[in-house]
Amino acid sequence: MATALTDPRPHQRRLPAALRAPVEARTWRELLHLLLNLPMGIVGFCYMVTMTTLGAGLLVTFLGVPVLAAMLAGCRGIGVLERLRARTLLRAEVAEPEPVRRRPGGLMAWVGGLFRSGASWRHALYCLLRLPWGVFTFTVATVWTTVCWSMLSYPLWRWVFPAYVDQPGIQLYGDGRGHAVYLSGSAELAATAAVGLLLTLAWPWVVRGLASVEALLVRGLLGPSERVSRVRELESDRGVVVDTAAADLRRIERALHDGAQARLVALAMELGQAKEVVRDDPRAAVRLVESAHGEVKTALQELRDLARGIHPAILTDRGLGPALSAVAARCPVPVTVAVDLPARPAPAIEGIAYFTVSELLDNVGRHSGARTAGVEVWRSGDRMLVQVTDDGHGGARPGAGAGLAGLAARLDSMDGVLTVDSPAGGPTRITAELPWRS
Repeated sequence: MATALTDPRPHQRRLPAALRAPVEARTWRELLHLLLNLPMGIVGFCYMVTMTTLGAGLLVTFLGVPVLAAMLAGCRGIGVLERLRARTLLRAEVAEPEPVRRRPGGLMAWVGGLFRSGASWRHALYCLLRLPWGVFTFTVATVWTTVCWSMLSYPLWRWVFPAYVDQPGIQLYGDGRGHAVYLSGSAELAATAAVGLLLTLAWPWVVRGLASVEALLVRGLLGPSERVSRVRELESDRGVVVDTAAADLRRIERALHDGAQARLVALAMELGQAKEVVRDDPRAAVRLVESAHGEVKTALQELRDLARGIHPAILTDRGLGPALSAVAARCPVPVTVAVDLPARPAPAIEGIAYFTVSELLDNVGRHSGARTAGVEVWRSGDRMLVQVTDDGHGGARPGAGAGLAGLAARLDSMDGVLTVDSPAGGPTRITAELPWRS
């Protein structure tokens, strides 16, 4: 499910991000991850190269193939640790790669599955690249961290030099003949601390930049392939569609059972009573027929409402603009509707846009406390955007209840996105983005 939220409490972050970053836990977690890259890289690189060399040398015998398979299996085990490290320190959620597909046949089937698995070879490539990348990140992180914090705090520890080294400060230049330049005066101390402050303020962004590349490397080589990710996404979307269809069927069944069906049963009973008394008491029969007539009209209205909830005829016949205007007319809050589409999208897209607006306007009428609301629909490139706004008290959250969360899941099943902008005190702006399919 894809949703986006704005921070409803911006006043709680008064300190600028540039000043917060050097002391935030995120920076130090990511720094620890970069420092651990070197030992992890050494372990993975040595294991991968040693096992590959040994297996290649033994290929003239039967043992070479199992050794290479063990290399791939070991690299997958290292990948498990690396994904755990990325989740813990980088907060990077990396999905598990596709498992090894085993065919019947015991050990050799497992070996064959390892060799056929693209994920296994990506893990081996990761172990190969981890060492040079780990050396680079360890060096940059260590040198930058040491230099920036040492320069920033230099005025606090300069006393070490005259006390233990017999010189006034850090020596910048010396020719061995008595000519030397030291960082010892007040101006030099202030300049050193100022440069250290600038480097310290830039240091978190260097760490985060390296960590971002690190997260891309882990996701690209240790996560599932794009094809597998797409298959999983389609399976999840199919589950959402199936659950939604089942819920709709249960809703229709309850509406028929508790509404129209009950009224038709009462209608049949009243007509039966009227038939029995029509000769003996015509007036009573007329009253029963009139009551039955009222039940018929009520049942017809309920069936119309039910049919509108399944798929309104006005949407099929006249399109999204008139259909949304009809929805807006039923809302207890005055709603303005503006639809600017060059053509009609696919029926499935029209339907989900219609029901999205219906549910959002229903929320506006029940929960928002708004005086006015608006609906806008337009096309942008290959996407259709549906936006519902209101001037209510705000505070809408996808996680606050099943309504917005379910709507976001339904949109996600159609490759759509739900964006919620609802700060406390309002106004609320909810945007649904759908693919344009004509």
